[in-house]
Amino acid sequence: MKVHHLNCGTMHPPGTPGGLVCHVLLVEAPCGLVLVDSGLGLLDAQFPGERFGPGRFYVRPDFDQSEAAISQIHALGFAPEDVRHIVLTHFDADHAGGLSDFPWAQVHLTSAEALAARHPDTMTERRRYLPAQRAHGPRLVEHLPSAGEGWRGFPSAEELTDIAPGIVLINLPGHSRGHAAVAVDAGNRWVLHVGDAFYHRGQLDGSHSAPRALTAMERVMAYDWTQVKANHQRLTELWGAEEPDLLLVNAHDPYLLDRALGGI
Repeated sequence: MKVHHLNCGTMHPPGTPGGLVCHVLLVEAPCGLVLVDSGLGLLDAQFPGERFGPGRFYVRPDFDQSEAAISQIHALGFAPEDVRHIVLTHFDADHAGGLSDFPWAQVHLTSAEALAARHPDTMTERRRYLPAQRAHGPRLVEHLPSAGEGWRGFPSAEELTDIAPGIVLINLPGHSRGHAAVAVDAGNRWVLHVGDAFYHRGQLDGSHSAPRALTAMERVMAYDWTQVKANHQRLTELWGAEEPDLLLVNAHDPYLLDRALGGI
């Protein structure tokens, strides 16, 4: 499957040189187009308060409609109607804002994340899962990767064969209650998108260069900080192994997006 790497939302939190991106995968699958996360959408630019919430004053998104996934899909010459499936790492606004631009698509996520979005049980969850993000009635398809087999050292995962062989939803809670990673078989290598399981490459490469503003935000947003730290450990092992058939990316590090695009 061919994988396109898109930035679907530039953000500028303080103390973060170079800013952040919203790294989205666009996959050409046999069934049509598949998005891994959706970034910020067209409606986020029109209604930032109700769709992104007060967090926008800290991360300071551009809300550039040309960065929306649907705009970039048009620019690549695809029909937006060919987006049949969207696989979410989690339901935060900067990952799910574009869902409303593809109301016909099936939205795949863990059952734990769907439950958290519908029934938030902490103050952080009530702030992160905004009803406006789901007002269009997304067609949610829930999965239980926690009951599946292991994948490259992660204890549980589920291959989403109802979409296509070679798309794997990996249970990776911590940042949110039902957070997941998504692996895509791109032929010559796997692309592993770990969402917000870490924020900056400096958390994995031993340089300790991650901006403190980011690591502080990660701690504040974490549903389970102990699990986040365990995820960091496993991802550090993967980073250090430098496996030639695996490309590790996350949601927000612009360096990793540039590397995936071939710029580094």
